[in-house]
Amino acid sequence: MRIAILAAECAPVAKAGGLGDFVHGLGRALQAAGAHVEILLPDYDCLRHELIQDRQVLREDLPLTFAGQALRCRVSSGRVDGLDCRFFAPQSNAAYFARGAIYGEPDDALRFACYCRAALEWSRQCSGWPDILHCNDWQTGLVPVLLYEDYAPRGPDPVPDPGLDAVRVCYSLHNLGHQGWVEPNVLTAVGLDASRLMTPDRLGNSAGSSSANLMQGGIVFSNFVTTVSPRYAWEALRTEQGCGLQDVLARKQAQGRFAGVLNGIDWSTWNPRGDPLIAQPFDADRLALKAANTAALRARLRLQAVNKPLLAIVSRLDRQKGVDLIAHALVYTLAKKGQCVLLGSAQEPQIQARFERLRDAYQSHPDAHLELGFDEALAHQIYAGADFILVPSLYEPCGLTQMIAMRYGCVPVVRRVGGLADTVFDANFCVKPPAERNGFVFDDAEPAELEFALDRAFGLWTDYPDQFKQLQINGMSIDHSWNGPAQDYLRIYRWLVGGDPLEEH
Repeated sequence: MRIAILAAECAPVAKAGGLGDFVHGLGRALQAAGAHVEILLPDYDCLRHELIQDRQVLREDLPLTFAGQALRCRVSSGRVDGLDCRFFAPQSNAAYFARGAIYGEPDDALRFACYCRAALEWSRQCSGWPDILHCNDWQTGLVPVLLYEDYAPRGPDPVPDPGLDAVRVCYSLHNLGHQGWVEPNVLTAVGLDASRLMTPDRLGNSAGSSSANLMQGGIVFSNFVTTVSPRYAWEALRTEQGCGLQDVLARKQAQGRFAGVLNGIDWSTWNPRGDPLIAQPFDADRLALKAANTAALRARLRLQAVNKPLLAIVSRLDRQKGVDLIAHALVYTLAKKGQCVLLGSAQEPQIQARFERLRDAYQSHPDAHLELGFDEALAHQIYAGADFILVPSLYEPCGLTQMIAMRYGCVPVVRRVGGLADTVFDANFCVKPPAERNGFVFDDAEPAELEFALDRAFGLWTDYPDQFKQLQINGMSIDHSWNGPAQDYLRIYRWLVGGDPLEEH
């Protein structure tokens, strides 16, 4: 089976968040399972070029029409961590991907629309159509729309495009909070009929907005839609987490074409048995060796070497991640005679300033350390050395932090949302058997709820060390690798290949 994954990111060469990890992890697992995988990416000037092997230009002048202009696109190839990648650089005065950044440009919608057109033209003119086009988030939402509205043969005597009738589209939603609301001229730029598409059953909405919703278009025109966890799929249908897309997702579910597939983590990168970035390798059979990492972490961050529970936060500091609860947990943990470590930073100046004040206030505290930035090696050592990881998100489509932490015997304390609810099962209040319990969970985003979860966590650590150790072992025993999710996606792909072609909308 031939699979092309289209996305704005792919770790480690183009990563701004979890999407990059998804593309890299799923791509490698699909390839290991025997699929032929290609990653189709914009050719950003800020790619980590040193991580691309065998880089070469395949086409200097792939023709495409965009925004009324006849453009040429340079298409390059290379291998990233064993994955075959194609990089698209439209040659335009707008220099769409020579901006020094992946996101954040005022014309992001046009940039990614041009990328969508270029990737499809590459398939049509050069590489041939794959069996599966796996698209991701709003940046690739135009791909399934274009496939039906522009590429599918029409009229009384259609001229078939070899292989197009067999193409199926799987569309993954990583965060419904970012849907790609754009002006209709973006649709016109790729050659679509905006007036035809600006209806509630396509890319418009019933509220009469003049903007087009690229994510909604991707949902409507694709053959199958996934989210990155089963719980997030449920929330998208039944709660405000659907962000206005509840009805269109419900129609997809009624067709049997909507599901949540839990993400995995890179099992080789996050492996305490052989991690070169931690002080002392260990595993579930040698859990006592984790103490050396705790000692190393305390020494590195100048925390006092005492017998106290150590709570960690490794997170972006934004509202989604529950910054009010994070700040409260710092103060509360110290009041409960615990230790606390934070690694993260904020893009919003107000939030960054808040945590800078906290950092300064606790700068000489023997039980607290705030590192406002990101340090990959320190993140590994925190997971290896901490007793608990806190993830109090207001919403969390999947979440990787809690899975990584469990791999290192670091017990999660999380809010019951999204992928956190799918992966963390409370030590005290859970219908699962004790062998499957692996953390502490709270429901409401309120300080009292968080405090109750922390009290139970610290109490178990202090009073029942054997039970705490069993909780660590339970978490370390779970397979959160990409092997299982890759098999889930292969089942979806096989079902699609044997199913119906693109539908009229």
